[in-house]
Amino acid sequence: MSGARDEEWAGSVADISEPRLVLDSEGKFTGRIWSVRTDTLDFAGQRIERDILLHLGAVAIIAIDEEDRVLLIRQYRHPVAMNLFEPPAGLLDVPGELPQVTAARELAEEAGYKAANWQVLVDFLNSPGGSSEAIRVYLARGLTPLAGGRPPTGEAEEAHLPRVWVPLGAARDLVLSGAIGSPSAVCGILAAVAAKESGWANLRPAGAPWPVREALLAQGRVHQN
Repeated sequence: MSGARDEEWAGSVADISEPRLVLDSEGKFTGRIWSVRTDTLDFAGQRIERDILLHLGAVAIIAIDEEDRVLLIRQYRHPVAMNLFEPPAGLLDVPGELPQVTAARELAEEAGYKAANWQVLVDFLNSPGGSSEAIRVYLARGLTPLAGGRPPTGEAEEAHLPRVWVPLGAARDLVLSGAIGSPSAVCGILAAVAAKESGWANLRPAGAPWPVREALLAQGRVHQN
């Protein structure tokens, strides 16, 4: 029990960028959306290797209408061989494009809507034990359907995206029952429920800084396509 006190944290409870010294780095795979490399690093004097999946990053949109219904789309995801109900979302794959601009474009392309009001709902790291994928989820309200409907921009899995409007409380129950499990849906819906309870007063503006993504970019931990 001599080291028991080392297991008690007395500092601030907030994630912080604190990279370890990388002694060597070897690329293993490069694809369109992600790449894989093996880093050799010094961890408190111990030499260790860690595989990292470098991801482009992404945004998702929890769009809520005047009846407090959430817009979800049904999309096939081949890695899990499932059709999942998810909020509209997209990769940060346009160099220099602001995340909120990407979000507005994806809401139009995947759902056929535009929104008058945008806020940051929640940020999360999708699988930080192995991947650098950072996702920002926006809250979009004041929705208006596009005059021409959803533009025909997708192919394969994105060519047909049936949508459904689910009351926010029912969407929460779908998450808690395990009926839907997409990470952007789980995080976004539960965050929206919590934010609504406070009257949406504790949300950040759409252009709020995204320190996690900024740190990942600065450290070369975002895939470059």
